[in-house]
Amino acid sequence: MSDVDTRELDRLLQQAFDTASKLYRERGFQRRVGFGRRPALVSVDLANAWTRPGNPFTCDQEKMDNEIIPGMQKLLKAFRAASLPVVHVTTAYEITDRDADFTDMGLWHSKIPVEVVNLKDKDLWAIDSRIAPVEGEYTLLKKRASAFHGTELAGILRAGNVDTILVTGVTACACVRQTICDGLADGFRTIAVRECIGDRVPGAVAWNLFDIDAKFGDVHSVDECVAYIDGLAAHRLAAE
Repeated sequence: MSDVDTRELDRLLQQAFDTASKLYRERGFQRRVGFGRRPALVSVDLANAWTRPGNPFTCDQEKMDNEIIPGMQKLLKAFRAASLPVVHVTTAYEITDRDADFTDMGLWHSKIPVEVVNLKDKDLWAIDSRIAPVEGEYTLLKKRASAFHGTELAGILRAGNVDTILVTGVTACACVRQTICDGLADGFRTIAVRECIGDRVPGAVAWNLFDIDAKFGDVHSVDECVAYIDGLAAHRLAAE
């Protein structure tokens, strides 16, 4: 899309959001779940197949390079300084033959090209080197859209006394959204980090963040999230 088309799409979306917000507020939606006492960063599918060009899953490169990766670097710096949990989530499949009688792809390959993310090609599902995990951070391999579906995520977060998840990654309309929905359902305070969520389709991020903010979590900027993390660290130091 051209810049003019993008601006027009943004204008129309904002017009729709303004109208919908009035309806939601009148009916009791858009409540705040709020930040808790111990957060974890859950970064969804910021692996090479999504963050780098040349893959069917590749997301908007301008936003990836100029917003998502720099925003993630700020968040990671804050989480690491505060010694708070970080979970890097990625997706790959071991049996990628679409004609196989049995496969870990389920039936998802009937809708989207999940077979291109082959477990044998580690470079595809490895976390982007610009935000690579460091010692003490966990990389979780999922098979479905949600980072919670059929994985150990809820268990390891609870074992670490986590009550809040800051969710980043791609895509807004699928894996990020499903992770946020399941996170709230599993009893975690869910925070979507605005600048660190992307997609392939124009308008998908804006629409999904608006809808998430109305029903499934709070949407906050990177700076607001970093201030929250820094505030926790300062409170902890004052109590020592």
